[in-house]
This record gives sequence, C-alpha cells and structure tokens, in this order.
Amino acid sequence: MIKLDNAILQKVTKPGRYTGNEWNSVNKAHNEVAVKIALALPDVYEVGMSNLGLKILYQILNDRSDTVAERVYAPWVDMEAQMRQRSIPLYSLESFTPLNEFDVVGFSLQYELSYSNVLNMLDLAGIPLLTEERSEGDPFIIAGGPCTYNAEPVALFFDFLVLGEGEEIIVEIVESYKKWQQSGRIGGRRGFLEEAAKLDGIYVPSLYDVTYNADNTLKSIKPNCSAAKPIITKRLVKDLDKAAYVTKPVVPYIDIVHDRIMLELFRGCTRGCRFCQAGVLYRPVRERRPETLLKLAKALIQNTGYNEISLTSLSSADYSCLHELIHNLITTEEGVSVSLPSLRIDSFSIDLAKEVQQVRKSGLTFAPEAGTQRMRDVINKGVTEKNLEEAVSSAFQAGWSTVKLYFMMGLPTENDEDIAGIADLAYKVLDTYRDLKGRRGAKVTVSVSAFVPKPHTAFQWYGQQSITEIERKQQLLKSLFKSRDISFNWHDASTGFLEAVFSRGDRRLGKVLLTAWQKGVKFDGWSEHFKYDTWMEAFKENGIDPHFYASRERSAEECLPWDHLSSGVHKEYLRREYEKALDGTNTTDCRRNSCSACGVCGGLGVEVIDWGTQNNG
Repeated sequence: MIKLDNAILQKVTKPGRYTGNEWNSVNKAHNEVAVKIALALPDVYEVGMSNLGLKILYQILNDRSDTVAERVYAPWVDMEAQMRQRSIPLYSLESFTPLNEFDVVGFSLQYELSYSNVLNMLDLAGIPLLTEERSEGDPFIIAGGPCTYNAEPVALFFDFLVLGEGEEIIVEIVESYKKWQQSGRIGGRRGFLEEAAKLDGIYVPSLYDVTYNADNTLKSIKPNCSAAKPIITKRLVKDLDKAAYVTKPVVPYIDIVHDRIMLELFRGCTRGCRFCQAGVLYRPVRERRPETLLKLAKALIQNTGYNEISLTSLSSADYSCLHELIHNLITTEEGVSVSLPSLRIDSFSIDLAKEVQQVRKSGLTFAPEAGTQRMRDVINKGVTEKNLEEAVSSAFQAGWSTVKLYFMMGLPTENDEDIAGIADLAYKVLDTYRDLKGRRGAKVTVSVSAFVPKPHTAFQWYGQQSITEIERKQQLLKSLFKSRDISFNWHDASTGFLEAVFSRGDRRLGKVLLTAWQKGVKFDGWSEHFKYDTWMEAFKENGIDPHFYASRERSAEECLPWDHLSSGVHKEYLRREYEKALDGTNTTDCRRNSCSACGVCGGLGVEVIDWGTQNNG
C-alpha cells in the first residue's frame, strides 16, 4: 500500500485527483477475493471519472464477492514528476495498491491521442510496455472502447482487447481467469491468452501473424494457433433494459467533466451519418423502457445527491418516449433539472424546450455538421436549413438566446462554398432571433473540427485533407465572421492529422508510438502538451511516412488493418454508402423505414428495440 506524504499533495494542482476515499467508492480486502482488476482511463481524473462505461463495469465487478475493481487515471505532469522523483509507483485510488500487483489492468481506449498516456502509465507502474517482455508475475493488460475496433497500432502493448459492449464479456473474462488460476495457471500467460481468445469478442494480437505487400499495404492478418478466430465480432447486449447499470457511481470531491447523473436512454443510432463511427459500432438501436429509466434515476438521485440529470445516447432526442420521460422526471423528482447533449436539428420542438427549461435553463447545442445542403446530403445527415430554422425558433420562443453549432470541415467533396455555408447558417440563426424578438440579443458559438476518416465507416477509404488545406479553410471561415455575436472555435489541424494516422494505421505504428513516448510525448490530446515535431521525428527515425496512413485514398480491394475486427456491419454496405456519398444520395433511417441491409440485425441475431413504436403498436 502506497502512503502519500502531504508534502507531495501540497506541490500539485488538484490534489483531490489522487486521494481517493470518495463517496460510493468500494474498498475490499485483496486477500479475500480471487480476481483483482484495475480499471484505467489514460487521461486525468476529471475525464476518467466522467466515463460511463467504466462506472458500469466498476459496479458489475464490485457486486461480485470474488472480485475487486479499483480505479486509476493518468497523473497530471506535476504529480508524475513527484512520483518519479520519489519512486512512487502508479497506484489505485481505492486501496493505494501499486498497479503491478493487480491481476488485470483494463484500459478504456476512447481516443487515439491517449495512446502515449497508456505507455506512460504502464511505465509509472513498473509494468513492461511490450507484451512479449511481460513475465508470469505481471498483470494482463487489456483494453476496451471504440479504439479497439482498430487495435493494430497498439497491438504490441496489449495482451488482449475487447470488441463491443462490456457488461457480459467482463464477467466471462473473470470466470475464465478464475478457472485458469484454479487449474494451476496451465500454460502460463500464453495458456490464459489462448483461453481468452476462445471467448466471443476477444482479440489477442500475439496469436496473429501480419504480412505486407511490396507496396507497404497490408497483405493479411491471420491466426497462428487454433484458439484464435479469423474474424472477431463485437459483443452486443441484446436487451439493454435488463442489462446491469450503475446506480451507485463514485461521487468526486472535485469538479469533473460530467459532474452530474448520466442516464443512458438507449444504445445505437441508425440515422446513418457516413462520418460517424459510433453509429456503426453501436448498432442497432436498443432502448430502455421509460419505467426502467425512472427507477434508475430515482436510485441515482438517492445515492449521489446530484440534482441534474444528463440524458445520454448518440442522439437523445430520438428516444421514442422522450417527452413522457422528461415530464415524469421533472414532476416526480423535485428540484432536479434535465439536460440534453447535442441535438439533431430535426428532432427539437418547442414542447421539448419548455419541458427541459422548467427547472434550469442551459445553452442548447445543435449539430448541423455541414454548412450546405449538398454537403449534408453527402454525409447523409438528413436535415435541412428549414429544420434548423424551426429548431432555433422554438428555442428562442421558449426563452433561450444562446446556441452552439457544431460543424466539420475537410469532408469528402467539400469546397469553399460549403465552408462559406457555415458562416451563412450562423448569421441566419442571429436573423431568426431578431425577427422573433424585434431586437438583437442572440449569441451563437460556432465550433468546427477537422474531419478524421474512421475505420468501420463509409469514409474509411477517404484520404484526409492536408494540414495546410484545413488551416486555409479555417482562416477562410474566420474571415467571414464579422459579428461580435458570433464566437468561432476550431480544432488544431495537426492533432487531427495524428488522430487519422492512428485511426487508420497498422501494427507498424507501435514502434513509432514507443519511440515518441521515449522522446517525451504524453497528453497529446491537450494542446499545451502536444508535440507535433517530436512525433514527426519518431516517424522519420522508424522510416514510416504518416501520410501513407492519413492522407492516402484506399482502394475498395485493399485489405484494411481492421478487416478482421467486425462491428457486424458488412464492408460491402459501407462501400455502397461511400459511393452514394460521392453521388450525394441519401439513405433513410432503417429504424422505422425499410432495412438498409447493413448486416447487423441478421448477422448478430439482434432486433431493434423501440418502446414508443411497440407501445403504439
């Protein structure tokens, strides 16, 4: 057990990140359990504590008498300096146990630019970075989260990775580990990895051989033993209403990113936005019953003391029982406010606006994604300028005056006219307020990110636009905003470039990541710590061209580094969507329209669960 000297905490910002003992945290005697798991997120406490998936797994594991789960996050640079200076290993927040004393360390990989933090955390814990260098006494290093759907860039560092939803597979992993442990750890580390590989949804990179073509493209990724499957398919919770959910989350002592109750309405989205990876990975739509959500909300309020509930999902306004749910939450839970994340501009109404703002009114965020109808057709956004006008009109009539708009630039077929369309929309929102109120007073914030082509999307073949081109478009858009009522925010193009490299990369990037970390990179997602030049040095030293991964258009026939990792959506479907994008042709939402033959429902034996439709039917 690590004991922190108060002198250390006095030298760091936000010492509450490192002291543990928060409300609802679980402490168990390690010698009384069979399996010890550390749940890790490779970012600071405030970000890690906001991750819903880890909250759910924490409760599932700690509800078992044979298992303990504890939390660990990346220490900020000031705390890391103190730890290295005093030889303090990375430890868990519950029992202050060094990370290398756990049986399993499970990382949640949400963002490619957190990979360097994974290496830094392992090093701080005294755990060998490379799987091939770990001994029998080292923990198994595993990962889940959306980034595992292209695990190749980090394959050298993880013993195995989990594809898909974790509620069921985490229990199977625990049972498999216990069985291996009780059998006398037959076969050593390799023995357990082969047992884990037999579970659906588990990818063990060391059990696969990778070959390349003469032109450096990928030739194949094939199993090298009978335990490994040629294709690993994601895990899916078929009935979300019956799935375990967090009702006693750990309540922090300091502010975190999402410092409120997170109530997950449903999983999946079949709107079919062609840029959206999550819309593919979490298909199909599976809703929770409104009765279940009310019960969960009541328990969460009682167990945390929070008075704000965020209704989370990929597209919360698409929940079929949303009005009924919000009304019941506000009327039955006195003093509790309800907030919605980014809204589709075709799913908003004045009735919803009035419901949400009864207790506390916050800003509204809409995501048109593109500035012109042509571009919205290319990405299959399925919304119009009229939809936006109606949405903001409803919001302004209900008392709002502040609106945030999210866009992307660098999308396939985009031109300067499409960029100018972003500015036009922002001004039309201001005009709508003035027309309704007869005066100025609205504030619009425009946030624009650089498009990153992601695996398992219709745009996975598309070559990302250059940093120079993105920066030119940013300056063009900036020049079009003349009103002080419009704020313009944009993302750094170089971080988007590195994200694209690792999103679309293969196993050879592992040595680049290792070199870059050795040169001091970490917290790459934080602008003040991002070292673009250092990354470029690492690529050069390893003889790898990052543009080969980020900027190159892939052919339909090319073997992609993630082809053996299946989301359940057919590659042929994604290719059809890419061709339709180039034609500007829409695909309708299959949730309540005709099936678009993506392959998920039939292939995974799961059905769309929409309680509003079923109740009306």
